[in-house]
Amino acid sequence: MTVRTLSPLDRLLAGCERALEAIAGSPQSHRRSPARGIAETDMDDADRRHAAGLMRVNHTGEVCAQALYFGQAALARHADNRQHLLHAAAEETDHLAWCAERLQQLDSRPSLLNPLWYAGSYAIGAAAALAGDPLSLGFVVETERQVEAHLAEHLEKLPMQDARSRAVLTQMQSDEIRHAQAAQAHGGVELPGPLPTLMRLSSLVMKAVAYRI
Repeated sequence: MTVRTLSPLDRLLAGCERALEAIAGSPQSHRRSPARGIAETDMDDADRRHAAGLMRVNHTGEVCAQALYFGQAALARHADNRQHLLHAAAEETDHLAWCAERLQQLDSRPSLLNPLWYAGSYAIGAAAALAGDPLSLGFVVETERQVEAHLAEHLEKLPMQDARSRAVLTQMQSDEIRHAQAAQAHGGVELPGPLPTLMRLSSLVMKAVAYRI
């Protein structure tokens, strides 16, 4: 069997396809949604809108995660780190699919600004990769730590009766903790100085906007 080597154009087209799938497609999960088998419960309009807003934020976070990982993988210097990033991106695709499904169940939609979030996150991921694999993986560690804390906050804010969303976020939180540990084990280093603070501030902006738009 002949194995074809991908040209730069092939890789560019594949990247564009991944971006379109994350932003406007219907990504397929490799794992069953944690919400499957859990009955939908009645919520009033205010609770349903609030749950949808939170899940829209989480969906946008997964769009950003896809872009970050693919941006980092595109410029990773070592093949094993590239494969690690692509494996994590595949699990983040599960999260993206679960959040998209839950938004549909809540009669809502993703953020209208997802193309902007994707482009910005891809650029950040590529810039992190240019700084070298240890710093790039450290960026993954810090990102996943902040996402894990953000999911814990959302688990507290969800309407108590929304068991489906709660199941999805609980599994996502477990996966994010594992991703952070794996990136650290692969050689991720602590980020210098103000970077974690800047990441938290940018995340606050994204959450505030994506909740509504």
